[in-house]
Amino acid sequence: MSRAGALRVEQAGPLALLQDAGRFGVRHLGMTQGGPMDWYAAGWANALLGNAQVAPVLEITIGGLSLVAETSTTLSLTGADLGATVNGQPLTPWQRFELHPGDRLAFDLPRAGMRAYLGIPGGWQGETSLGSVACVTREGLGGHKGGGRPLESGDRLAFPQQEPGRFPAETHVPNAQRMDYQQPARLGLIPGGQAARFDGYSLYQAFNRQWTVDTRTDRMGIRLTGPELVCRHTAMISEGIPAGAVQVPADGQPICLMNDRQTIGGYPRLGTLTPLARARLAQCPAGHPVHLRACGTGSAQREWRHLFFLWPHQ
Repeated sequence: MSRAGALRVEQAGPLALLQDAGRFGVRHLGMTQGGPMDWYAAGWANALLGNAQVAPVLEITIGGLSLVAETSTTLSLTGADLGATVNGQPLTPWQRFELHPGDRLAFDLPRAGMRAYLGIPGGWQGETSLGSVACVTREGLGGHKGGGRPLESGDRLAFPQQEPGRFPAETHVPNAQRMDYQQPARLGLIPGGQAARFDGYSLYQAFNRQWTVDTRTDRMGIRLTGPELVCRHTAMISEGIPAGAVQVPADGQPICLMNDRQTIGGYPRLGTLTPLARARLAQCPAGHPVHLRACGTGSAQREWRHLFFLWPHQ
């Protein structure tokens, strides 16, 4: 018999959202998918606990969050180093750990990366909307208490407290599989959309010049600043926008569309980031250097399959 457990939110921080794999099959209704910005780190948070990859995790952006355990439990922490501590003692990411009643888990400011992921056996409990608990604040969907609301001070983050069971043998993510968020981000991009309508010099600059992450970034899109890209496609009908689509508006500065993007758009697209590139970009702070590299769908699929089989399975 399972029983409920919870962590009490002592301090909410700027943005902490419950995210499962995302909301699919609803784009024809104008609803976006949500889900973890860095699916790779979120996947490891679940893998360390033996969870299904769709189990809800807590996405902690920038930090500033503190939680107090009401019951004993095992958790996992992956992704960005946000200066996490347990009762004042440092807690490095990419590992499984335990909390006991009264223990305080706190996050400070980013040291490397932007988003950390906190997992729990069985996944966090939330309010399902359109088949998912993924929290999308703009659309008021999902989250730990519904309505697309982020964590607030005084909330309780509930989980199904399970009887003791088996976890994967791995208590830490292997060093070789941890992303180094302090290095320049090298992002695979599959050319497509209206790529043939950009002039040759713009295409050369896109893949041979350094870009910088702009201050205007959120879960909807991440802007890059750098050389001005020129597209000869002056007018187009709005079309569907996949995750990772790289749109180029009139100012010639690309916008990488992320999990909470709009469902259609009318700007020409340079192409689409690979899933791993999108996860890596989600961890880049403003001012971080970015390089785009052209790749094909075959290499992107092989990369995806390789990463999936790295995760431990019970």
